[in-house]
Order: sequence, then C-alpha cells, then structure tokens
Amino acid sequence: QVQLVESGGGLVQPGGSLRLSCAASGSTASINVMRWYRQAPGKERELVAVITSAGNTFYKDFVRGRFIISRVNGLETVYLQMNSLKPEDTAVYYCNAETRIMHYWGQGTQVTVSS
Repeated sequence: QVQLVESGGGLVQPGGSLRLSCAASGSTASINVMRWYRQAPGKERELVAVITSAGNTFYKDFVRGRFIISRVNGLETVYLQMNSLKPEDTAVYYCNAETRIMHYWGQGTQVTVSS
C-alpha cells in the first residue's frame, strides 16, 4: 500500500509560481513512476508530468518549459515547480504513484491562477 499527500496549492496571479509537493508513505520502495495529473472544472483529468525511479522525466506540451518535476529520496517526495502560470492552469492537481501491481492517487490540491 502507498499513501500520497499533496500540498502547496493556492491562489496565484498570472505569471506567478507555485511549488506542489507529493509525499509518499507506506511501500514507497515499490513505486516505479510518479505522475502529476490535473483536472479542471468540467474537464477530464489530464497528465501533466512524469518522473521515473531512474530520474527520467516527461512533460506534456502545454507545460513544457514552464513546469519542472523533481524528486527527493527516490520517489518518496516529488515536486512540481510551476512557473509562468496561466489562468488555464487552474485545476485540482493530483499525484499518482505507479507500482507493479496498481496505481495510487492522492486527494489533490487546488491551484487557482487569477488576478
């Protein structure tokens, strides 16, 4: 079992920055991949960024160059540094952990980009 807790969301003005954190507990050694997803009101949940246990990263086009995913202590803590935020980045951001057996989700953290 893996438990995930996201934090760091909030209200920020366009052009501003936020850093989201995802803290994993439980069987963290079994995590192979961590992902950040987001879901805006009325829209489907979408992938934002990925980081593997080897440190490989992937970004969706709409955040590449603005967001940075990073990790500490393997995949026990994963960050999403979000820069140059836009109103369209407003969403609930979720952390997802992939093991060999299943995926785990956190409860999400709200990010609102507005002036």
